[in-house]
Amino acid sequence: MADASFKDVPEIFEVELTESLIARTESLSTFRELGPPDLVHVLKSTGRSGQRDLGSYHYVSGVDASSSASLAAYINSLTYNIEDDSGWFSKGTSWKVKSGCYCCFNAFSRVDVRVDVKIPGGVQAYVVDLRGERHEATPEIWQETFLSALLRAILYSDDPTYWLEAYRKLDPITTPEGELRFLQAAETLFMKGWQVGSDPEIQVATVVSNHLTAAIMKYFGDSGRYQYAANLFEKILAKEPEVASLLARSYIGMNEEVKAVQIMASAIKQTPQSYTLLHVQCDFLRAKGKYEWALKLARQAVNCAPSEFVTWEKLTEIYIDLRQYENALLTLNSCPMFTYNGRDAHRTLASARVHLPPKGAIMDILPERVKTEDDEADPALLRLPAPGLRGTWARAYSLLTRLVSQIGWDELLKTRSSVFVMEEEYRMQKAQAEGSKVHSSTERVIHEDGTVDSPRRGDSLQGQSAHKAAADDDASTRGMASPTQSAPDEDGHGAAGTDTDSETLANANGIPTIRISTESAREKAAAEKAVNGHEDTKENGVSENAGVALEKPVQAAENSQDGEGGQGAAQEPFSFSNKRLCERWLDNLFMVLYEDLRVWTIFRAEVAHFKTQHVAYRKTGLEWEILGDLGMRLHHKEEAKEAYQRCLDTHRYSYKPWSKLLDMYAEEGDIQRTLQVAVRVAAYQWGDYAEMTYPTQIARCFFKLGQIHGFAKISYTLLSLGLPEPVLKIMESYLNYGRVFKVEGYDF
Repeated sequence: MADASFKDVPEIFEVELTESLIARTESLSTFRELGPPDLVHVLKSTGRSGQRDLGSYHYVSGVDASSSASLAAYINSLTYNIEDDSGWFSKGTSWKVKSGCYCCFNAFSRVDVRVDVKIPGGVQAYVVDLRGERHEATPEIWQETFLSALLRAILYSDDPTYWLEAYRKLDPITTPEGELRFLQAAETLFMKGWQVGSDPEIQVATVVSNHLTAAIMKYFGDSGRYQYAANLFEKILAKEPEVASLLARSYIGMNEEVKAVQIMASAIKQTPQSYTLLHVQCDFLRAKGKYEWALKLARQAVNCAPSEFVTWEKLTEIYIDLRQYENALLTLNSCPMFTYNGRDAHRTLASARVHLPPKGAIMDILPERVKTEDDEADPALLRLPAPGLRGTWARAYSLLTRLVSQIGWDELLKTRSSVFVMEEEYRMQKAQAEGSKVHSSTERVIHEDGTVDSPRRGDSLQGQSAHKAAADDDASTRGMASPTQSAPDEDGHGAAGTDTDSETLANANGIPTIRISTESAREKAAAEKAVNGHEDTKENGVSENAGVALEKPVQAAENSQDGEGGQGAAQEPFSFSNKRLCERWLDNLFMVLYEDLRVWTIFRAEVAHFKTQHVAYRKTGLEWEILGDLGMRLHHKEEAKEAYQRCLDTHRYSYKPWSKLLDMYAEEGDIQRTLQVAVRVAAYQWGDYAEMTYPTQIARCFFKLGQIHGFAKISYTLLSLGLPEPVLKIMESYLNYGRVFKVEGYDF
């Protein structure tokens, strides 16, 4: 069936004809926001009797969805793309596209717009609602569909977390006229923008916080052409005063700070309760170093929108800026957390086969796409829970890592124990209370304000736990358990023993819950040392405990009162009335952070040891990549860069290290290295059928360099690399886009 395949378009062949269309119709009601990429289904036939037709489909974004004619034109273009299998002496079986169906989801009206094309024959356009019923497509529906398709193409363009097989990405906007149509459609439908949803960190989509405004700011912001966004927001400002926050951001992006301040000053009188406007002011003041002023605005933003995560996040960031770490931790603990909802996607179907044709000469510079030993990694690295965090959980963890990067792990634990009730403290107080009442087995419920209710009888702590807590006399002042030393194994990772390792579980929100060993590994290690008379050392000479002097955090007293509802006869005051109860999710994040720091500390200790021994330190490609991600999470940028660079020395097919280094080199202004890495990134993108120029990571980095050095210097540097003609043409396309749309730096 090779002759039934397209030359350079990916496709998935169906087991049953039209099963992809049926599955999409059944899934329409599950699409919550922008919807998945467009689905293109085609039927191929030889025209011979007895020859079974073949059905195949692929996903695409960036196609003009403004009319049935433009969608039919895309299907018609596929008819010229079938491989010709004819030979010199005999004509092979000729497959042709018999019919096609283009499906595009309208995120505003929550319907699927479909265009059926018969070849030869006519074109029929119709709308399928969530119940599967057909309706006529109106001009208003087409305008909404056009804008929905553009939003998906812009926001899904370089999202590393969103991947589909046989997903083709094309340029959504290629001419200034197309951009003007985008602006006109955005202006017309701006007040409906909240209907398409928002980022997962936003609890409630509003007129100014939604996917439409995010796409506008991304499209014009990545190229530094904020003036077009500002013109759009100026028109809308008259009927919607809250748009002032977006307008001010646009003027700040244009370096028109005086205008931005004037707009913010007048807008705050009209909409004093707009948290987005207060946040723009916060960011402006932080950029000027006025953190105390920004703090007042951030507090006001929390009062205006206490149910939004982003307001508490901004307040936490400013507390960290001001080095008020206790307040930062308390504010972080107050953040409302939301269940993460990823991008809308199609249901995965079993396929007869998948056709992924190579994309030309640029693919020759990439390693083979086969699994090698460089795709293997130590289990201790693979089971790190932090990479699995998404949405608000990932953002909260980022704040926690910023905290630890500024004050260190030990100081963070002290700060934690000074503001939160620790479990050991709770047990101590319980043990003392129970010791004073021999005949009473009453537990108490601790409230956040420090008051205590006497709950029902009969639910006392286990005697063993109470005895253990009472025996630890300084637990209440220490507020944390003895650290559990996790010794590195032969490969430099955490030991897998039950005493030193922690077990990671996942709860309903996707946040890992860490079950901590109750046995004190420090005491056990000390006893073994006393018996053996020396510390155990590994074969490479590194001490088992070298570089792993991390104190494992004890669980804080849980902010839960399940099963403690009764009232007792009396109340007794506790000694930590000025402390709060730590949210369970934040307690879990501390354990996630501990796992990251433990592995990182072992890694750096081993690197230092091997350097002193003048011995090469070897890891697989995947291990270097994981360590690079770990360094970025913990804000060790230089060490992360080194890990990514080491990853490039291996023959592993992986896009991520090149992508990370591209951002780093562009940030440093290193033209030569940026272009060398950009060629590889472009190859990986084309290999995944991302045939688009903008908005992409490469274009963003090129435009960043162009503002400083100009396009001419970038172009000459590209020529000096001696690239093959097809590859050079692809790399020049990013600069050509900048020249067409007059991005800053195009004329020098």
